[in-house]
Amino acid sequence: MNILVTGHRGFIAGHMVRALAGHNVTTFEWGDEYYDLHDVDWVIHMGAISSTVERDVDKVMTQNYDFSCRLLDDCVSRCINFQYSSSASVYGTISSFTESDPLSPSNPYAWSKYMFERHATKLQPSTRHSVIQGFRYFNVYGPEGEEHKGTQASPYMQFKKQAEENREIRVFENSDRYLRDFIHVSEIVDTHKKFFGVKESGIWNVGTGKTKSFVEVAKTFKVKITEIPMPEVLHNSYQKYTCADTTKLNATLAKYGV
Repeated sequence: MNILVTGHRGFIAGHMVRALAGHNVTTFEWGDEYYDLHDVDWVIHMGAISSTVERDVDKVMTQNYDFSCRLLDDCVSRCINFQYSSSASVYGTISSFTESDPLSPSNPYAWSKYMFERHATKLQPSTRHSVIQGFRYFNVYGPEGEEHKGTQASPYMQFKKQAEENREIRVFENSDRYLRDFIHVSEIVDTHKKFFGVKESGIWNVGTGKTKSFVEVAKTFKVKITEIPMPEVLHNSYQKYTCADTTKLNATLAKYGV
């Protein structure tokens, strides 16, 4: 198949490109002159400003929403199948994580993902010759590719770096009570590939349906653990609990036998 992947210099998309060996893959990164949709069968749109603490709303909306809408509209007009990365951050600080639950985005990044989901959903009835598939990633981690993300890297990456450099890991106070659904990047990639065989549009959670505390993750590195105060910028939007309801995901994969 001919597949265009956006955001290929990023963590998840970089793994996606490597996993698509055997397909004809082209890439696009923000700042490139143009994207080429000629003869493309699938677009996997992963490019975005992923920082949850970015406060330049215009910048976030331009890249994450305006560009995404333009790319999706171009794909629909050409009957090209479209997958895009969304985020569990659209749920906000609530504790229920079913795709039909009310959403409460609480930072510019989450809002940009929420608004693009709405745009994609509104287009779905008019896309009889292509599908639009959105995936709400939970807390993704992996063995490499996050080094450039700094404080926005997964706890696994940040704790690994702290353990190697300082023989000490710093966690926020009460991190034994902060539970997240951590999913390995390979499972994200596998889900995208399996959905090539799913001939329907929609939005699906992609997580494990299980949780670990930040302290549990830190303990795997077997070094000293020190508690620090949570930065003020995170107080109102920090997700203290995430756990994907994967009922819809599992049912869809079973339905299509993929």
